[in-house]
Amino acid sequence: MKLVFFGTPQFAVPSLERLLGHPGLDVLAVVTQPDKRRGRGNELSPSPVKTVAVEKNVPVWQPRRIKKDAETLEKLRLAEADAFVVVAYGQLLSQEILDMPRLGCVNGHGSILPKYRGAAPIQWCLYHGEPETGITTMLMDAGMDTGAMLLKATTPIALLDNAFDLATTLANLTANLLVETLLGLEAGTIEPIPQDNQQATYAPLIQKADYQLDWSRSALALHNQVRGFYPNCVTPFRGSLLKVRATVPLSSVPLAELPAEIRDLASEWQGWQRTGAVGTMVGFLKNQGAVVQTGDGLLLLQEVQLAGKRVQLGWDFVNGMRIQVGEQLAGSPIYE
Repeated sequence: MKLVFFGTPQFAVPSLERLLGHPGLDVLAVVTQPDKRRGRGNELSPSPVKTVAVEKNVPVWQPRRIKKDAETLEKLRLAEADAFVVVAYGQLLSQEILDMPRLGCVNGHGSILPKYRGAAPIQWCLYHGEPETGITTMLMDAGMDTGAMLLKATTPIALLDNAFDLATTLANLTANLLVETLLGLEAGTIEPIPQDNQQATYAPLIQKADYQLDWSRSALALHNQVRGFYPNCVTPFRGSLLKVRATVPLSSVPLAELPAEIRDLASEWQGWQRTGAVGTMVGFLKNQGAVVQTGDGLLLLQEVQLAGKRVQLGWDFVNGMRIQVGEQLAGSPIYE
């Protein structure tokens, strides 16, 4: 099968590598986003997908606006590919492009469709506390993740999984499922299934305001926000900004789901329930970190980062800042 691969971030790399390594698949070219300026030196850097393609001597095309780039459109037509494979490319494809390949454009989407259509399915499924998620391959159409479904693969979500962990798992699932999908399409053994639009939910782009922690919410809801929008959730602290990168909810979850080292300290923190205003540090778990009173239950701060400082484990933060019981994580809204 002759393929053109469309993808940009690290999430798409396992899929590209899997396709390149399969003897029955021929990746003719890779389409990825233009190089971006990154880092303190503001130097142009290639996307992770481009880096792999260059290493493997695969032609790379980087149109700024693929719908209007005549040169790239002509290259795609001349390729006469059997399928275009799309994984987190970052630009919408026109109907003209969707109609080019013989078997269509196959997308690997990071959710169990029709749930979580859109740009950030991994983040929002964690935010909403889903017990499982997965990958759906589909035939792309002009809508946003509305195409007919081909194959699905699921994976459970553990209590402490964050967006990075889950993306790594799903990236590998995508790679395997895409190969199975492409071979099945070629063999005619996969029947596309239309999505039920009535069951659809959406995962929009994350906004700055989504990162702000509201301590009046429950411990479990805050934990899901922190791990879903990892590593960017923030709260005011001593007139500065504190990133909360990892937490453990000490309420609303069975003790058996907590790490053993925290479960063993249960007799300590269970006596701290409702002992302070929301956002108050009501105690410390040795070798773990500060425990914060929320609107419903207690939340352990396991990993944090002060503005302009290095990432710290929660216990190092407590000792380094000489935090006292009764200090508050509160203040004016950070993002309007």
